[in-house]
Amino acid sequence: MAKGKVGKTVESLGDYLREQRVSAQLSLRQLAEQAGVSNPYLSQIEHGLRRPSAEVLQQLAKALRISAEQLYLRAGIVSPDDGVGGSVELAVLGDTALTERQKQTLLDVYASFLALNSGGDTN
Repeated sequence: MAKGKVGKTVESLGDYLREQRVSAQLSLRQLAEQAGVSNPYLSQIEHGLRRPSAEVLQQLAKALRISAEQLYLRAGIVSPDDGVGGSVELAVLGDTALTERQKQTLLDVYASFLALNSGGDTN
């Protein structure tokens, strides 16, 4: 496989996307067209070379008729053990009034607060 992988989460996301695409009997070109992304970009996602934005994940989920939350989990945007944080993250990701950059910034700040609080700080 390629040496310049973005990370294990993205690689498993790519594998998962490929499995879903094949089971939906869609070619790479068909899925790319339905999701509104380029063929090379989708191919890079499937090979673990690119990390898609939450918006692209939503478009892919819609085209594949699967849960966007599943893709967020696979991409590492939402953690499966987020009994506390999952709904906040999904709300931020689903807010159409925010740009992708604003969403990512809010998620980063939220994650830093959770990390700070889990360290025992109760201030």
